[in-house]
Amino acid sequence: MKTFAAIDVGSYELAMKIFEISKQSGLKEIDCIRHRIDLGTDTYATGKISYNRVDELCRVLREYKKIMEGYKVEAYRAYGTSAFREMDNAIIVLDQIEQRTGIRIEVLSNSEQRFLDYKSIASKGKAFNKVIEKETAILDIGGGSIQISLFVKDSLVTTQNLKLGVLRLQDRMSRLNLKPSQYENIIDEFISSQLSVFKKLYLKDREIENIIVVDDYISAVVEHKIVKMADDYIEASEMDLFVEKVGARSTVEAARILDMPEESIPLLYISGVLLNRVSKVMGAKLIWVPGVTLCDGIAYEYGEKNKIIKAEHNFEQDIIACAKNISRRYMGSKRRGETLEKIALTIYDSMKKVHGLGKRERLLLQIATILHDCGKYISLVNLGECSYNIIMSTEIIGLSHMEREIVANVVKYNHMDFNYYGVIGQDIELDKEAYLKIAKLTAILKIANGLDRSHKQKFKDVKTLLQGEELIITIDTSVDITLEKGLFYKRADFFEEVYSVKPVIRQKNDKVEKS
Repeated sequence: MKTFAAIDVGSYELAMKIFEISKQSGLKEIDCIRHRIDLGTDTYATGKISYNRVDELCRVLREYKKIMEGYKVEAYRAYGTSAFREMDNAIIVLDQIEQRTGIRIEVLSNSEQRFLDYKSIASKGKAFNKVIEKETAILDIGGGSIQISLFVKDSLVTTQNLKLGVLRLQDRMSRLNLKPSQYENIIDEFISSQLSVFKKLYLKDREIENIIVVDDYISAVVEHKIVKMADDYIEASEMDLFVEKVGARSTVEAARILDMPEESIPLLYISGVLLNRVSKVMGAKLIWVPGVTLCDGIAYEYGEKNKIIKAEHNFEQDIIACAKNISRRYMGSKRRGETLEKIALTIYDSMKKVHGLGKRERLLLQIATILHDCGKYISLVNLGECSYNIIMSTEIIGLSHMEREIVANVVKYNHMDFNYYGVIGQDIELDKEAYLKIAKLTAILKIANGLDRSHKQKFKDVKTLLQGEELIITIDTSVDITLEKGLFYKRADFFEEVYSVKPVIRQKNDKVEKS
């Protein structure tokens, strides 16, 4: 059993949960500490947080550290979210916090944050798997934005981020000097156009049965039963009543009834209006409020990575499903993607001793094969650049920004001459480790692409064997592959440069062919 602390340095709250994690019991929450601190309003308005806020944050983190010591916490993870992502001087502030408190905060990209929130729901196990059997949306409400992820038949089909977070909306409304009675209509005006575009592009004729909501405040509905519920489920039609009940009371009265700080009530109300509007746009029938937060996802991932918890849900398949839906949106070739995937992964697996990469990099290569031709939707001439821009502009939930950068560059240089570190590093922030991953994965994709350059999927089967300084690629086909051989050896030069291994084609029952 491990004692673990998960710290969420959010836009408007600093939260810490202490867990006991074991193979027998899974996740068991033993304490939850929350401190209201508004980091987001400063950051969203000015790009920086004030010295007083940093001072307060450090003071609370030192207190959290003492609590961790009291529980004899063996490991912790502390993550910052949108307030840090949008901070101009984040590196300076993070270093200052670590020096003053001894706590290292890592900043999550939006897709990493939402993926952890998604994992927090998955920590509910069978209940989560049952809900997503029907068409379901996850509504993840944050301070700076909301994320809407759609599931169809257990599969994640799209995820989109909208700049409609509760703090951002509250800040906009405070500048308008509105009366509380005006809030609902004004919020509706703010969000209607974006939700309308989302519906047109991604919902189409889909009927969403369920909405799963993740936020820091609507969980109060679950605890205080101010609307009719069955377990943690709310009839979507009840959300009108919820918004009405919270909006009709003064902040003081609502805070007393819900046992919440007064300053949290406007954020709860905005969350309620957002959820109500989204449920109506989607025509949802049920809303599930599992009562989880980012901290639960942080703990779940720690337990999963350290093989204490066995995940019931296949998260990798969600990442792959997301990539396939992006490819479909940009009219990518499914059959060619599957052929490239098979060839590239076969080569990758046979080169383990040489490339030194792991399971995660294999996933990145797989995604690159799926998205290999997405740029042709825009241009057949500038395929590499257009593919890069599409991938970097499209969120793939579960991948960090750097991982998306790796995938985008691998796809780009599959179609273009490879640029070396001095050139790539001028355009993007790329460390040497990431650069080497791009080079190694690009080399594999290039020769996989060369083997199917005619786009006719001529090969029934491809087998690879690493023998000394040669990679023998045996192909099973009875058709003419003169084109593939010529283009393959042209692309093989880069592979040999990266790995010091010469790839050669052997047609089944033929002698080894060399350039």
